[in-house]
Amino acid sequence: MSRQDCERADRDDPLAGFRSRFSLPEGVIYLDGNSLGALPVATAERIAKTVSDEWGQALIRAWNSHDWVNQPGRVGDKLARLLGAAAGEIIVADSTSLNLFKLLSALLTRPLNADRNVILSERGNFPTDLYIAQGLNHLLGGRFELKLVEGDPSDALDRSIAVAIITQVDYRSGRLLDMAALNARAREVGASIIWDLSHSGGAVPVQLGEDGAEYAVGCGYKYLNGGPGAPAFLYVRSDRQASTRQPLTGWFGHAAPFDFATDYRPAAGIDQMLVGTPSVLASTALECGVDLMLQADMSVLRAKSVALTERFIQLVGSRCAGHGFELASPREYSQRGSQVSFRHEHAWPIMQALIERGVIGDFRKPDYVRFGFAPLYVRHVDVWDAVESLKNIMDSGAWREARFQKLNAVT
Repeated sequence: MSRQDCERADRDDPLAGFRSRFSLPEGVIYLDGNSLGALPVATAERIAKTVSDEWGQALIRAWNSHDWVNQPGRVGDKLARLLGAAAGEIIVADSTSLNLFKLLSALLTRPLNADRNVILSERGNFPTDLYIAQGLNHLLGGRFELKLVEGDPSDALDRSIAVAIITQVDYRSGRLLDMAALNARAREVGASIIWDLSHSGGAVPVQLGEDGAEYAVGCGYKYLNGGPGAPAFLYVRSDRQASTRQPLTGWFGHAAPFDFATDYRPAAGIDQMLVGTPSVLASTALECGVDLMLQADMSVLRAKSVALTERFIQLVGSRCAGHGFELASPREYSQRGSQVSFRHEHAWPIMQALIERGVIGDFRKPDYVRFGFAPLYVRHVDVWDAVESLKNIMDSGAWREARFQKLNAVT
């Protein structure tokens, strides 16, 4: 494999035209879209227009004249097209943590869970999911056991499980779980699964309806390119919406918010999952990212993702052999999202040295270097150049320099 091979792959890339639609710094190879997506060019202009024309000129009238009031559902329906759901099954709101709290609370307090006392998740799941489960269980009097398993939770799904919180793509390793198989197993034992799609939405093909998912949450600022702290989303299958009563009964989840009634009456369908006034500017940025994603064929995107990650794994294996890197991601591409992680005892300073050279990935404790491959803007030649930078750092020992040893607040 040579750099020329990578250049040829880029010339033949059907997604090559998307790269110019992102604002990418000159001389930077950005491999951290699994943490914060790049800025779409259209977003800055769209936000400026929302601020100057809609907010600035229409003022409060914009809730009607520019349809701000229906934005959570409108963007949710666009996400539904991307994630294999039906219209009216996804709403954009709040954060992943808050949306998980809503769904988990609704499911744990159902009468049918009176004889089930276990919340199931993975020990290595993203911590906020575990923290929400711990905090909610405390509010419910500690009635549930939080059972944490290592790896694939399939074998742990049994009739003691009230709810399982399962992340489709693992944030450290990039391991991809079989959603359809796990949903089938959950149905066999009468358990519910809340899927966390934070590392899969916009990165791998997701078919919530076809794969039998009932509930899901996810964030908007990774592969969806919605911007830092972008609103999250929440999915409830249509046949579960009437029986899923969330606990945060805020005014935008009311059946008629502008009646200003004293007593709460939930909205019909997915709208009851709203709480407070939606964040219009943040949702506008997310809508730009989703609109851009919808213009790409997800099967083509997945094919490029596989090609990029396969190339990266092969090159690190050959060009950086003997430097102590251990592949932490599954070697089989069908079990991997759009991310490759390696373990190394000096992961932190190695990543800092890479970032200084313009190759931006990230670090996760205890010893992971993570590289996210967003196929809309990452090129095959970026893979080659990133590995060459890594090889240079390891061959020269540059990562040993004192300035790379100090931990930052955000890693």
